[in-house]
Amino acid sequence: MDEVLLRTLTPTVIGVLVRRGADFAAAEDAVQDALVEAVRAWPDDPPRDPRGWLVAVAWRKFLDAARADASRRRREVRVEVEPAPGPSEVADDTLRLYFLCAHPSLTPASAVALTLRAVGGLTTRQIAQAYLVPEATMAQRISRAKRTVSGVRFTEPGDVATVLRVLYLVFNEGYSGDVDLAAEAIRLTRELAARTDHEEVAGLLALMLLHHARRAARTGPDGRLVPLAEQDRGRWDTRLIAEGVDVLQRALARDRLGEFQAQAAIAALHADAPTVEETDWVQIVEWYDELVRLTDSPVARLNRAVAVGEADGPRAGLAALARLDPALPRYAAVAAHLRERDGDLVAAARLYADAARSAPSLAERDHLTRQAARLNARLRG
Repeated sequence: MDEVLLRTLTPTVIGVLVRRGADFAAAEDAVQDALVEAVRAWPDDPPRDPRGWLVAVAWRKFLDAARADASRRRREVRVEVEPAPGPSEVADDTLRLYFLCAHPSLTPASAVALTLRAVGGLTTRQIAQAYLVPEATMAQRISRAKRTVSGVRFTEPGDVATVLRVLYLVFNEGYSGDVDLAAEAIRLTRELAARTDHEEVAGLLALMLLHHARRAARTGPDGRLVPLAEQDRGRWDTRLIAEGVDVLQRALARDRLGEFQAQAAIAALHADAPTVEETDWVQIVEWYDELVRLTDSPVARLNRAVAVGEADGPRAGLAALARLDPALPRYAAVAAHLRERDGDLVAAARLYADAARSAPSLAERDHLTRQAARLNARLRG
C-alpha cells in the first residue's frame, strides 16, 4: 500500500468531486471513505489506475451519502413538529441502522460518533461540540471507526446503551443546533420503547418529551433565546409534559435508576413548577447528586452548581463551581450568572462577555452579549 500516493491523490480526487457538483465537506467525507476502501482492497487487488479507482469509488460513496441524507430529510418532513403520543406508527430501517453502527468491534464512543455521522447526518463539527473535543480529534476518531468496520460483517448488532447515547446526542443537536432532528429522535425513541422493555429507554423518551414540551417558549418572536426563568410557561405543551411525567413515573417504579431517568426527573421538576419562584430547587440538587453519582459528568456538575446557587444561595453555587475546570464549556456563563446574583456586577459583565466569545451557537452568543451589555449599562448609570 503506497500511503504517499494516497495522500498525493486525495486533493485531486476531492477536486474532481467538487467539479461534479459535490460540496467540499461532502466530497472530503466521500474521499475519506474511498481511502478506507483502498486500504482494505488494494493490497490484494491493486488497481491499474489508482486515481480513476479513487474517483469512481468516492463518487459512489458521495451518491450513497446524498441518497441517505435525502431519505432522512424526507422522514423528518413526515414527522410532526409535536410528535403524537404513543408508539410510532412509522416503521423503517433507521433504528436497525443505529444498532448495526453500534457494532461490538467499536468502542462505545467511536460507535456513537460513527452513527451520528453516517446515520444521523451530523457534521464532524457538531459531533465534536457534543463530545466537548476538538474537531480534528473527532475527525480522527470517526476515520478510525470507519477503518475498523470496513471489513466487518454487520451481523452482530450493538447494545441498547450505545444506541440510546446516539439518540440522546441527535436530540440535543436537533433541539439546540443547526439541524432540526429533535422530532426524528423522539420518533425513533418511541419505536425503541415499543420494542424494548428497558427503563432507560423510557427515561430517555420522558426526557425528550419534557424538553420538547418547552420548545415553543425557548425563543422570542425575533428569534432571541429565552432562558428558562423568563419563558412564558403558558406556551409549554401540557400534553407532552403529562405524557413525559407518566412515562418517567412508570420507569422510576422499576427501581433501576439510570442517568436518563435522573435527567428526566430534573426536567419534570422544572415542568411541574407554575412559576420559576416555585421551583423545587432542593429536590433538583438531590437529583443532580444522583446524576453525578451515576455519570461523574463535568456537565452534570456544572448544572448542579447552578441548582445549588438557587437552593442555597450564590455563594454556595460559586463554591461548587470552584471545584470544576474553568475550561469547561459554559463555565464562564454559569460563573457570570452566579456573580450577578451575588452582586458582583463588574465580574459578571466581564464573564458574560467571555462566555459570549466561546458560545457554541449564534443565539447563545447574542444572548450572552446582551447580558454583558445590560450589566455594563447599569454600571455606567
